[in-house]
Amino acid sequence: MNYRGVVLDVDGTVVRGNEPIPGAGAGIDALAAAGLERVFVSNNPTKPPEAYVERLGRAGFDVSASEVVTAGTVTVRYLTEEHPDDDLFVVGEPGLVELLADAGLSVVDADEDPDTLVASIDREFDYDTLCQALWTLSDERVGFVGTDPDIVIPAAGHDVPGSGAVINAIAGVAERDPDVVLGKPSDTAREMALEHLGVPPESVLVVGDRLDTDIALGERAGMTTVLVKTGVTDERTLAESSHAPDYVLDSLGDIERVLNGRDA
Repeated sequence: MNYRGVVLDVDGTVVRGNEPIPGAGAGIDALAAAGLERVFVSNNPTKPPEAYVERLGRAGFDVSASEVVTAGTVTVRYLTEEHPDDDLFVVGEPGLVELLADAGLSVVDADEDPDTLVASIDREFDYDTLCQALWTLSDERVGFVGTDPDIVIPAAGHDVPGSGAVINAIAGVAERDPDVVLGKPSDTAREMALEHLGVPPESVLVVGDRLDTDIALGERAGMTTVLVKTGVTDERTLAESSHAPDYVLDSLGDIERVLNGRDA
């Protein structure tokens, strides 16, 4: 197979916290030597691409902002296209609020009659915020948008709750599913990644550590899917999953096995 592009997950695939994952550097070098266009796609909704340039740079990877798509930029794209005039009540962190405001979107408090609730990771999420979300979504005319589905995220030492945990808490108490959950594997994330690469999906690899986001994104788009075992997916989860990656690697450092067309 003549691969022309690669979608790379970040956390659990290239880095854990601020440290490079063993083998990731060799894998990045192999992809570059093969001439593949690349885009890093993260389900972190709180950071702009520039923050990833700095973070990956500290880990030893030279990346430009144009090569990074985050759940935050995906959310901005979706809301700008689908809810440009809405007043948004955001259950999320200041970084997400700043991304939305910088894009010219209107962010309001819960008592200001919002048109749409945006739910995301929020390390200060508490009972009062859950009450505000419940009361806001009791009006069925209010939209409900989630930034990304990651229930847990890899971190140094221990995994921690992510956006999906907050979204599920709000959905449970409001007895409403989100209208859309963005980030990987959403249509908007796929479109943004492929726009950057500029190549057809059938010539693209997607490499990540999550079955329901990274591998699902590739399956939906017709990409070749590569699961690495350096993040959140263990053998039991893989065996029980409905998602079947084309390749399973110990780490990104083994990517030449895929590039050389060895057996999956």
